[in-house]
Amino acid sequence: MNDKFPLTHDEFRTIYSKVPRATVEIVLKTPQGVYLTQRDIEPCKGQWHLPGGTVYFGESLEESVKRNAKRELGIDVLSAKNIGHIEYPGHYKQKIDHPIGLVFEATEFSGVPIINKEAKNAGWFLVVPDNMHADHDIFLRENGFLT
Repeated sequence: MNDKFPLTHDEFRTIYSKVPRATVEIVLKTPQGVYLTQRDIEPCKGQWHLPGGTVYFGESLEESVKRNAKRELGIDVLSAKNIGHIEYPGHYKQKIDHPIGLVFEATEFSGVPIINKEAKNAGWFLVVPDNMHADHDIFLRENGFLT
């Protein structure tokens, strides 16, 4: 599957204002900490979060993890394991959308993470930074990734 987004902005808004949206969230963890990016686009502009994105129709979860890691971080995920999910009540309560994030830890990857135009900053963290996306904050703390 190519990286070109299959929906127009209007199609995306129309569809996902009515049904949940499957996403993948990617945890990169090394002795340096967990790699987070700071969003430079809406929704949640300015907040720190796990990289990831929408699962495309017909795309396997493994393909989605690899595509999103390449697109957002410039890395190749060689293996990943599902470690849980994140629900986003804040999103649907604010009528943004209704994502359901399937979280994958990249257990093996090659390359050095770099940010794309959707992020204004990134880094390795051992503790939750200020202005962290609330739902990612909860997941990372509850699962022992960050304090």
